[in-house]
Amino acid sequence: MGALDNTFGAFLIGVVVSATLYGVTIIQTWYYYNRYPSDPWYIKLLVAGVLVSDSCHQALITHTVYTYLVTDFETPAALANIVWSLVVEVFFNGFTALFVQSFLAMRVYRLSSKSRLATGSVMVLVIGEFILVTVYAIQALQFHTFIQLSSLKALSMSVNAVAAAGDVLIAIFLCTLLQKSRTGFRRSDNMINKLIVFSINTGLLTSICAVASLISITAWPNTFIYIAFYFCLGRLYCNSLLATLNARKGLRSESRSDEMSLSLQGVQQKTNQIGTTSKRTPNNISIKIDTTHEFVRDEYSASSGDMKSPEVV
Repeated sequence: MGALDNTFGAFLIGVVVSATLYGVTIIQTWYYYNRYPSDPWYIKLLVAGVLVSDSCHQALITHTVYTYLVTDFETPAALANIVWSLVVEVFFNGFTALFVQSFLAMRVYRLSSKSRLATGSVMVLVIGEFILVTVYAIQALQFHTFIQLSSLKALSMSVNAVAAAGDVLIAIFLCTLLQKSRTGFRRSDNMINKLIVFSINTGLLTSICAVASLISITAWPNTFIYIAFYFCLGRLYCNSLLATLNARKGLRSESRSDEMSLSLQGVQQKTNQIGTTSKRTPNNISIKIDTTHEFVRDEYSASSGDMKSPEVV
């Protein structure tokens, strides 16, 4: 009984939790398309692509658990065999991670004033993870039993390690660049603090999930506990992207109340105290929320000394 609890029991729990997160994904996707109809086509296409990948992954793991726990219920020996959908789902988890992490890498690129070093270091991990996932899936398709699949343990651990490293590196870059983009204005600095906390929290979720999967496969290699975490990883990536996009109108409202403006341009600030205008040189850095990474800017009129009305682009 204990063997079933930490193998197919953990497997079932992973599918149930993943299905719950998938429900959140559907709601967030519906919210996005209703609230942001004027978004660029490529952002809408990205959301659609992530949703399709996420849906395929959920369908595949559902098929897998149904096969093991229903179709093969009266054939215990079949539990030792690998169902094809359990391997194919790895591809779609990889696709979801690739889409979302590439999106965040682009945010790092813009926030770092198009730094090739920062963006390149992130993309090395992102592409490296996808390559490892692809190699793992191709090799696993040649196996028929879980005993054979155990030979890929090192590769599986590498996938989770690289995924966690990529998420952590993205969060580090975002927080560091946001910290450097402080303006000296209390209200804008408070917004930056919120963006830093948000960046940490959103990157932390996927990192913790990947690390938990890595620890599980190391500590309990003969169980499916690590699979439960891995099933949820793609769902967390998807919801992280959607949370990033859906938070923009809330930030717009907050920026208006704080006499600030959200923009995809650089950070620029000027004051309009008693008809005078003081100026700091733009640092060409965007304050974004990538994992809710939008960009923040204090905008003031240089010619008249009058503050512009806040806007979000």
